Amino acid sequence: MAEKPWSSTAPPGEFRPYVDSSQSPAEFSVRAILLGAFFGIMFGAVSVYVGLRAGLTVSASIPIAVLSVSILRAFGRSTILENNIVQTTGSAGESVAAGVIFSIPALIFLGFSLNAEYWRIFFLALIGGWLGVLFMIPLRRQLIVKEHGNLLYPEGTACADVLVAGERGGSFAGRVFWGLGIGGVYTICMNTLQAWPGQPDYQPKWFPGSSFRAAITSEYLGVGYIIGPKVAGTLFAGGVFSWLVLMPAIKFFGSLNPTLALYPSTIPIPQMSPDQLWASYIRPMGAGAVAAAGLITLLKTTPTIVSALTAGLKDVRAKRGKLSEAKRTERDLSIKVVLIGSLVLVVMVWALLTFKPIPGAQTGVFANLIASIFVIVFGFLFVTVASRISGLIGNSSNPISGMTIATLMATCAVFLVVGWTAGPYTVLALTIGGVVCIASAIAGATSQDLKTGYLVGATPVAQQIGLVIGVMVSAFAIGGTLILMNVGLAQYKPMQLAINMQQLPTGVHVEAEHQDYHGKDYVLLNALGSHEVADGKYLYDPSTKQIEIQWVQGIGSAQAAAPQARLMATVINGILNQQLPWRLVLLGVFLVIAVELLGIRSLAFAVGSYLSIATTMAMFAGGVVRWAAELGREKKSDSESEVSPGSLYASGLIAAGGVFGLLAIIINLMQDPELGRRLPHWMAFLHLPLRADLFAWGPKLMPSLSSAPGLGVVMFVALAVSLFVSARKKLE
Repeated sequence: MAEKPWSSTAPPGEFRPYVDSSQSPAEFSVRAILLGAFFGIMFGAVSVYVGLRAGLTVSASIPIAVLSVSILRAFGRSTILENNIVQTTGSAGESVAAGVIFSIPALIFLGFSLNAEYWRIFFLALIGGWLGVLFMIPLRRQLIVKEHGNLLYPEGTACADVLVAGERGGSFAGRVFWGLGIGGVYTICMNTLQAWPGQPDYQPKWFPGSSFRAAITSEYLGVGYIIGPKVAGTLFAGGVFSWLVLMPAIKFFGSLNPTLALYPSTIPIPQMSPDQLWASYIRPMGAGAVAAAGLITLLKTTPTIVSALTAGLKDVRAKRGKLSEAKRTERDLSIKVVLIGSLVLVVMVWALLTFKPIPGAQTGVFANLIASIFVIVFGFLFVTVASRISGLIGNSSNPISGMTIATLMATCAVFLVVGWTAGPYTVLALTIGGVVCIASAIAGATSQDLKTGYLVGATPVAQQIGLVIGVMVSAFAIGGTLILMNVGLAQYKPMQLAINMQQLPTGVHVEAEHQDYHGKDYVLLNALGSHEVADGKYLYDPSTKQIEIQWVQGIGSAQAAAPQARLMATVINGILNQQLPWRLVLLGVFLVIAVELLGIRSLAFAVGSYLSIATTMAMFAGGVVRWAAELGREKKSDSESEVSPGSLYASGLIAAGGVFGLLAIIINLMQDPELGRRLPHWMAFLHLPLRADLFAWGPKLMPSLSSAPGLGVVMFVALAVSLFVSARKKLE
């Protein structure tokens, strides 16, 4: 009888890996690790850029696998197991980045500086990432092997199909490279050359308070295509509700008293622009909506959480065979490595909090020890949960933010009971939540990678070492990218506000006695939860006795909203300091309850209600392209959509938008000496004396066209057409 062909979806009794355990082809090679490390750095940085702007990330495993097959083949014959190591190592960057951007930027919203905290970000990313990998090791056999056929791990299965197709001669990389090339040219022309505006905006006078706008970037178009029309449409619905219903309603009713400023705004509503309405009123509502949606999602998965934790604990207690006696495809890192590594990471957390605290956030030795224990307890709990949920519904749908909220709420509740409510304890709570968030994010992705390895016949210990390396190298890029975006996207807005420095308003404190700006010495003030000064940083001039400049941080602005990180800060402040506009937060909570009762995915709607409509409208355009491209086509399987020509081209657009978007920020820093001075000293090489208009050819060559919103719309439509054409053309 002829042997049945390999299938990733074969039932447990009939399944066999693509590479048998008796075979030992090249796997953990130097070139595979180096290429995987490169992809880890690149996609880690890209995920930070896209995630801060769009509020979500997309899986990098499939595009990395596609690129690996093509690149390694160019340097000679490669094996499927080498390509698997590349995608395993590289995909760690995207996962760690997701955990970091969902939590660590909350430092800014809590009133602390982020720009000088590169090494703190690095170590938190490293600790959280390694915890997630280590905790997954004893769970692998239970979740990946024994549950084969029950837990599908859709991204991991699709990635295995891609690797097998590449091994058999299929080539998909052309679509990714085309998307990267066309998206790169588009991004350079728009951001660097300034040939057309990046955000066409229409604010109709006949509908005050509203704004029709779209951030016409290649990455938003690509993200919208990959998440599909349903999720993209739900996100856009949230944006429509906020920007075209709530904001005009606030403007209308606020006009009844044209001189009254309602907290948290300090400006009368009739005088507020749409951006100010969004920043003051919509974001607190959106934070409440996201928190409620995250908790509802978590409650829905409670049965899964209980079963996952029970199964994980049983597997940890089970006796394990000796590594030397196990087959190649059954070898994991030793349980001793897991236990000793976890202990070392606990000590690292304690040492980081004790010997390298954020200025103004020092806490005691005992509190730091409690925080380290919380990290381990919540970390193992939610790593187990995230891994199992990832197998059921995929990594993209994993409620990581909900798990982090639960961690923060439990931690803050304990802190509140024992009286730890001062400012430093907000950072301590965030550290716990941040590490758990990163560990949960990497655990879901690690599960998908180990599933891919199980299907193709990889050696688990090789993958686990690859993940450890991938976490470490990507952590170097993530902190730098965060700081780069916070500095590069910052704005300095002139204003005049008299303030009494001898008796500062509640919620306002001096962050620095001396802050240089344009050669002038200011006092740096920080406002958080004040009814007189809006949240943010300000430059106070002692000679005029006025605040003269508002320093808008890049992270938290409309260009990098960071909704999950804002949510983390909201939860911490709400419990420890009671510094919340509760009426607005509760509006968001009950909005989500209404949406849930309508049977709509509330988490996507809530995130959409928080983000700028410019973001959700552009992603909705990508979803519409996906809908149009799939008209008349029969979808054979879930994994087929993951490796479709359109999704590969869209992955290239996302990578192009991230890489060249970061390049535009770097060029901006080179051209502006003031921004360059805000960078940490080790990034001083970015401060070069370039002319401010050196690359801005658009305004010089075609001044009227380069500022015309219509040209931007036309170019974005052209990019969308290229995506549609690529999606309709079959893979060769």
